[in-house]
Amino acid sequence: MASKPVPKKAVKPTSSSASGKQAASSPAKNHASALADIAKLDQDIVKLLNRRAVATIKLIEASPDRRTAIYDPRSDDDLFAKLEAENLGPLTPRAIRGVFRQILSSVRNQARVQRAVYLGPAYSFSHMAAIERFGESADLIPVNTIPAVFEEVNRGHADFGVVPIENSTDGRIIDTLDMFTRLPLRICGEIQLSIHHNLLGRSPRGEINEVYSKPQALSQCREWISKNMPQARVIEVTSTSTAAQLARDKPGAAAVASKQAAVEYGLHVLAEHIEDNKTNVTRFAVIGDKPVGSTGKDRTSILLQIPHRPGSLSESLAIFKQAKLNLTWIESFPLRGPETGYIFFLDCEGHIKDAKVKRALEDLAKMAVRMEILGSYPRSEPVE
Repeated sequence: MASKPVPKKAVKPTSSSASGKQAASSPAKNHASALADIAKLDQDIVKLLNRRAVATIKLIEASPDRRTAIYDPRSDDDLFAKLEAENLGPLTPRAIRGVFRQILSSVRNQARVQRAVYLGPAYSFSHMAAIERFGESADLIPVNTIPAVFEEVNRGHADFGVVPIENSTDGRIIDTLDMFTRLPLRICGEIQLSIHHNLLGRSPRGEINEVYSKPQALSQCREWISKNMPQARVIEVTSTSTAAQLARDKPGAAAVASKQAAVEYGLHVLAEHIEDNKTNVTRFAVIGDKPVGSTGKDRTSILLQIPHRPGSLSESLAIFKQAKLNLTWIESFPLRGPETGYIFFLDCEGHIKDAKVKRALEDLAKMAVRMEILGSYPRSEPVE
């Protein structure tokens, strides 16, 4: 007798197959959820940004001196330091700084347009220093020379000027020091930028036969270029931006310039951070007629001419030692014309309103042929 076939039982889906379907649908659900989260966050961020702007406007309007509220370098630096300490990432401190700098710049220029001239052209390091202090919403005007920066401010065509004053590799900027001897302008702030040079171009690195940049940039990359680009002819031009334009337009040409210049002129970064001194910093002076109050972390700059005789410089410097004032910078500059001697530029820590600084400068003035206080202003830290 034939056996009857045993009916097959329906097979229930296993937990693994169910989880496979769930996993397959998870990316779509996660993507939709992430988009919803971002949309909500964007709404909140816009609201908060505008609340911050309104609060800043109220602060400016409540200030007894609106101009002081608009130009307040110490307040800005304190804010950026606080934000950096509170920032847990993944955004970099530079990114956070840029966001808040733009908020402040936009709001302040609604209250009163800040016009600042700088040594151009655009996307030079002086331009980046001007953006660092005043933000992109300010009226930033490039001029061709350092004397032109001083002249524009002296004639009242601009509120401020931004000029390089010293570099940690190349030292003093002679044109800037010379103009301080010629025009009655004062320093009301400083910006210290970490200077990173890059080799930019459109041609492959092996096809580069000319490297362009301004003399200071080439000097700061001399060893790297000699070692890594021995086949290339080094050619000086007026600015890093001019060099970038040449690298854009000329086959086989490269420029030594900033990464910002690469973005602006559509160039590739062929090599980055090619400066010989990896701690290369340029200090920029903000010039204008805006006095800045004491902050407790200040610098005072002095122009000094003393009798041209043995021991006079030693006697002058002894005043700072006796007052226990730290001298942070000293440069000599030959006198113009037939007179023999030098003008000295000095920086010391402290503010002209500090009692010991005031007494020391009074003593210094007694032995000076010429002495001018170029300004007291907050000391800054180098920024990337």
